[in-house]
Amino acid sequence: MMPLLRISRSVHILLAAFTYLLGAGIANYLGLPFRADAFWLGLLAMCLAQLGMNLLAEVFRPVNEPILPEQTPSERELLRSNALYLSIAALAALALVIFVLYRASRLSATPFLLVACSVFVVLLRSVPPLRLLERGFGEFLLAVHLAYIIPAIAFVLQAQDYHRLLGFVTAPLTAIALAYCIAMDFPAFAADQKYERRTLLTVLGWQRAIPFHHALLAAAYLLLAAAPLFGLSLRVLWPAFISLPFALLQIGLLRNIAAGLPPNWRLLRANALAVFGLTAYFLTVSFWLR
Repeated sequence: MMPLLRISRSVHILLAAFTYLLGAGIANYLGLPFRADAFWLGLLAMCLAQLGMNLLAEVFRPVNEPILPEQTPSERELLRSNALYLSIAALAALALVIFVLYRASRLSATPFLLVACSVFVVLLRSVPPLRLLERGFGEFLLAVHLAYIIPAIAFVLQAQDYHRLLGFVTAPLTAIALAYCIAMDFPAFAADQKYERRTLLTVLGWQRAIPFHHALLAAAYLLLAAAPLFGLSLRVLWPAFISLPFALLQIGLLRNIAAGLPPNWRLLRANALAVFGLTAYFLTVSFWLR
């Protein structure tokens, strides 16, 4: 059971829940009526979609690659089989939830297209023949799913339409999510090179990936700071800057790696998660309390 829990990447499911709450919080901030059935069914659907994405990534991993360290071939195949069964169950449950939303008349054109986009991204990232996870696009699709598609679905399930505030909030959050994915690639960089995995980091090379990571974080906070230029108040967005010290620390940690200093992988992972997680959390709290 523990290996299955490890590859299900519960932290990504938790982040999906946070960003879903953010999307619903934006709808609350705009004064839209709260649709409890759509909210809870949508939250369940997005957690199932993220679980399916996480598991399918491991199910279709090349057979010569270990799923977890120090696994025997028989343990690897058992884990792969269990992950396949659980991913099928998750996607079947997702289909059932989507049908219930449809029967409850909660899936107008915009929510339906976004939910379909979520399912498409899950399959496009993880399932052959395309399996963009192995073509250097896995991190980008994960970031877009977590930071844009999921909050957008939460919002449109409440509003039944799109709003420019949603895009303004999710654009910098998506940049932070992509920076998070790049940072999380660094501890596995040597293994990725050994097995010739095409992650975003191995495709770019660390020499280009590090400044790209820094540019993503800088662009995210500059976009948030530019809110008044777009007629938005910093009063609701300023809590996102609570994560700025962690972003600066993350830049410093990667600069040290580039300079050849001994890396602290545990600190890098925890800090990268803190930058994305705290930004999503404080924005969510701000929108729900306003």
